[in-house]
Amino acid sequence: MTGKRGLVMGVANDRSIAWGIAKALHAEGAELAFSYQGEAFGKRVEPLAASVGSDLMIDVDVMNDASMDACFATLKDRWGTIDFVVHAIAFSDKNELTGRFINTTRENFRNSLTISCYSFIDVAKRASELMPDGGTLITLTYQGSNRVTPFYNVMGVAKAALESAVRYLANDLGPQKIRVNAISPGPMKTLAGAAIGGARKTFKTTEANAPLRANATLEAIGGTAVYLASDYGACTTGEIVMVDGGFHVLSMAQPENL
Repeated sequence: MTGKRGLVMGVANDRSIAWGIAKALHAEGAELAFSYQGEAFGKRVEPLAASVGSDLMIDVDVMNDASMDACFATLKDRWGTIDFVVHAIAFSDKNELTGRFINTTRENFRNSLTISCYSFIDVAKRASELMPDGGTLITLTYQGSNRVTPFYNVMGVAKAALESAVRYLANDLGPQKIRVNAISPGPMKTLAGAAIGGARKTFKTTEANAPLRANATLEAIGGTAVYLASDYGACTTGEIVMVDGGFHVLSMAQPENL
């Protein structure tokens, strides 16, 4: 990754998946910029950014066009071009990540799909203009997109839309040598994951039943991102890369857990 520059969006704290990816990219020589939303998150991100030698932090609201314009204008002014973007942004009202999916409200459906899916499309459009020689766009998903997961609810629909967007963007941007992929980790002990009802049980169940009998680690997810963002991933696009200890291959629990 030496000589490559890119934006990491969505670091909340040092347990964030986005932070695991940022550390891995930095360790391989990448130069990083970070986006955050609001002063509170900015204070959390600042020492993390400094620890990987970055002083380029941008306050961004993905629901606001002017804010998005300013973000990518800042990157253009500082660097001219970029090589990758890591999109680790998702949102849903935590009160609707318990109970029944059928009770999803119109407002939360709209917000969840806009922030969790459309923002990646919007980012891709703007980032691609700064990638004249090609590049990589990476987002994060979860298998609740195609298999019912307790309490994941509207986020499952949002992630399904996001995964479809990955494929369409990969086709749109392929002629520009821009690769578009998603990483799909298993359950993680993150701020976002904790908002989902039954998160602890989901984490333990996955760990007990995955073929590797382990959940994903930040290091493994970071390494996957390095592969996708580096020249080693030059022929990989439109993929949903599973990093979940193999849990996605199962049709039911292991015999000892039935």
